[in-house]
Amino acid sequence: MTAHLATLPSFDPGSGLAGYLAQVRRFPMLGAEEEYMLAKRWKEDGDVTAAHQLVTSHLRLVVRIAMGYRGYGLPLSELISEGNIGLMQGVRKFDPERGFRLSTYAMWWIKAAIQEFILHSWSLVKIGTTSAQKKLFFNLRKLKGRLRAFDTHDLTPEQAASIAKSLSVTEAEVYEMNGRMSAGDHSLNAPIQTDGDGGEWQDLLVDETTSPENALVTSDEFDKRHAVFTKALTLLSPRERDIFEQRRLQDEPLTLEDLSQKYGISRERVRQIENKAFEKIQQVVIRSAEAT
Repeated sequence: MTAHLATLPSFDPGSGLAGYLAQVRRFPMLGAEEEYMLAKRWKEDGDVTAAHQLVTSHLRLVVRIAMGYRGYGLPLSELISEGNIGLMQGVRKFDPERGFRLSTYAMWWIKAAIQEFILHSWSLVKIGTTSAQKKLFFNLRKLKGRLRAFDTHDLTPEQAASIAKSLSVTEAEVYEMNGRMSAGDHSLNAPIQTDGDGGEWQDLLVDETTSPENALVTSDEFDKRHAVFTKALTLLSPRERDIFEQRRLQDEPLTLEDLSQKYGISRERVRQIENKAFEKIQQVVIRSAEAT
């Protein structure tokens, strides 16, 4: 796959996002049947051309996801590049016989790749490695915005308590993370001394590269979570699953009106079915988390 993937569009700083999107949009979206056949060819025959088509048809999905992480001070081109790596990993592991679309599966790999890149690049101070700390890091900005505290360096006790409750962390952890994020960030390639003789900040970092053992654990956890989600989807009726997937899992979701016409029901009924399906899946995921 490597030789073919070397031909992926590159992000030219001169043309920016618009230029990159123009390149990406040249690759056609795939229908369900065509995607299935390409995935079969890649999985069973190692057809690199088929894998290349699967990757390029989902490059715009990577852009959409990467855009959601622009608030962390990292170049969009690097976020997209890391997301593309995640997409490739998703294509490598995708099993077309599971019954869901590649975009549903690859989305998790894309987000994981981008988030890991941000966690390793964003700050000289170790953000934290627990799932709760990562959740706090990636949701603090959003929750501060809801509380109209987005531009404030200091949180009120009430705001800190609200955020801590929402993310199941302590108020102390909220204050600490907010302080780190509000203090700004250093470029890891910036010189330590202004004369340029002191090396770069990144030279002071301890190598915290994930060990093969930890990488295996992370991969296993991802596979377990994905298996739970896949199982939850099978518990839905065909109509519930279709509506849920079309509304929640597509990079270009159908509208309530589209689905109401498809099934001959009201838009409100579509909304009810969508919410019911979501609740079913949520219950399965919660029960699985409690069991572990």
